[in-house]
Amino acid sequence: MDIQLKRGLLDVCVLTAIKNEDSYGYQIIKDMKPYMEMSESTLYTILKRLELAEMLTVRTSEHGGRLRKYYHITPAGLKRIEEFKEEWREVMSIYQFVTKEDVQHE
Repeated sequence: MDIQLKRGLLDVCVLTAIKNEDSYGYQIIKDMKPYMEMSESTLYTILKRLELAEMLTVRTSEHGGRLRKYYHITPAGLKRIEEFKEEWREVMSIYQFVTKEDVQHE
């Protein structure tokens, strides 16, 4: 898969994982696990990129005697999810065009 496409998909997946409630790294990985595998190093790179793009904010809170970072989606992050949904409709249309001959030859 094209690295830029995969990067964009993973960004949207992480945003979706925190869309309904704030979450932290381990929980995000756990929530995404039924759909895809993601390493902690990949996740934290994505989280930092999304924070710099102002699609999420970070707060630190103590939990069990340790500091934990919680991630919160911003309006820009929500907008990115909606943009992705629109873009994906176009991708599916292109996919149907590319595979139409495959269906005709079956």
